Amino acid sequence: MTLPDDWSQWRDRVDLDSYDERWARMAEEGENPHGEADLVWSYRPASALDGGCGTGRVGIELARRGVSVLGVDADPDMITAARAKAPGMAWLAVDLADLDRPERFDVVVLAGNVVPYASRRSELVAACARHLAAGGLLVAGFQLQEGWPTLDEYDAWCAAAGLEPEDRFATWDREAYTGGAYAVSVHRR
Repeated sequence: MTLPDDWSQWRDRVDLDSYDERWARMAEEGENPHGEADLVWSYRPASALDGGCGTGRVGIELARRGVSVLGVDADPDMITAARAKAPGMAWLAVDLADLDRPERFDVVVLAGNVVPYASRRSELVAACARHLAAGGLLVAGFQLQEGWPTLDEYDAWCAAAGLEPEDRFATWDREAYTGGAYAVSVHRR
């Protein structure tokens, strides 16, 4: 499995233990490290596909709340770390653009710049849409910076995959989006 150059460069600079410690520090300092899970949980899904799950933080928190979760990431090291933290959960090391599972999910969540780091972005969105149950939601948050997808591009990929815009926020805490460098988009199948 080949990872995009942007992702490989990021991973070369990041130690996975330090990456996970960041979220633990947030909790110790009284900050909420589960904004993504909180937003997804507000829709009360029974099932979720955590796409680009990384070390599993969002999926593990959703599972703790009773959601049936499948975690998928193209980076096998991330999946190894997720499995170590939650061995009873389902984890797959596969490129989301290639995902072909029989399950359909109430929510597919793409937290943490999954879309910009994907090498086949429109195919990733289409694969996520295929894995949504009727009425299911694709929830994706990512930075808006030069060279990365624009919201217009992302919305076009969603429309081509049969998804309709539902909401857009500036943060995972549902702050209204009025422009800026980050957006959380919600599209419905």
